[in-house]
Amino acid sequence: MTQTTGGGAGTSSGGFGFQSIVGESPELRRALALARKLAEMRDPVLIVGATGTGKELFARGLHYAGPSAAEPFVAVNCAAIPEALLESELFGHEVGASAGAGPKRGLLELAGAGTLFLDEVAQLPPAVQPKLLRVLEDRRIRRLSGEAEIEVRCRIVTATNTVLEDEVERGSFREDLFHRLNVFRLELPRLRDRGADIELLARHFLARIVHDRGGEPRRLSPDAIEALHVHGWPGNVRELRNVLEQAVLRTEGPVIRAEHLIIQRRTSHPASQGAADSGCEIRIPAAGKTLLEVEEEMIAIAMRLSGQNQSAAARMLGISRATLLRKLERLGLRG
Repeated sequence: MTQTTGGGAGTSSGGFGFQSIVGESPELRRALALARKLAEMRDPVLIVGATGTGKELFARGLHYAGPSAAEPFVAVNCAAIPEALLESELFGHEVGASAGAGPKRGLLELAGAGTLFLDEVAQLPPAVQPKLLRVLEDRRIRRLSGEAEIEVRCRIVTATNTVLEDEVERGSFREDLFHRLNVFRLELPRLRDRGADIELLARHFLARIVHDRGGEPRRLSPDAIEALHVHGWPGNVRELRNVLEQAVLRTEGPVIRAEHLIIQRRTSHPASQGAADSGCEIRIPAAGKTLLEVEEEMIAIAMRLSGQNQSAAARMLGISRATLLRKLERLGLRG
């Protein structure tokens, strides 16, 4: 629910700085370039990205690459703490705030001059939103059941995987708070848009997994790399790591092949069911190609992923084996 790191004079960024973010794609480089500039500031930052894109990793980078790296970094998942407890966790309480409770400093105090990171900020309860707004405006809080005003020194960084503007329109999130949090906006790319980073990350994770668990080094076969590239990665970097964790367990030898990758296609479209059953996803090739070229490319990919097994390729494509044979013959792909 909450996690605190740092807070000592000798604190180092260790594995938490931007250097721990793996990738070379233009999309990631743009996000990192902006993040490095924002790290030097103390203004609020709203990090926007789909689940698994590395929002907390970037939040830690903002902290450890900045002037307050030696101060605490406190991470809070707003969706993981019960609504009745979140206010007390953030603002603290005095004696008598609840039965048997003594004075307690909240996370806004514990963060000191460091960073308070509020993940899934869209889940912030309505009763807490105006109090957070006051923190951003006045830099002061009152503990629950307390009267004294306490200065807040931490930087506030938030993150969301939703369109916060939509929550404002629905009335579930205050517009004035949104504008206070959205002083600077850092948008993170999806894994599927990061091109060659997929293979780069896969090799990085494989090395990490083998190092943590012990055992012989693993490498990806060409068909496994192909399978990684054609998958859409709805769970982004987190999903990629999970897939490789499972693949290492399923593989006896040093080579991870496509059949070792458990990749789920998240769709209910009937024609895609075969691809889901096969454990691979086939994405439509880039625009600008004719229908015949698209069909040929998709069939070729399915045949590669299936190891030239026509029945398996047909299931991936959602067609019968007889239909696939006719198409292979027409396209001149039948060997």
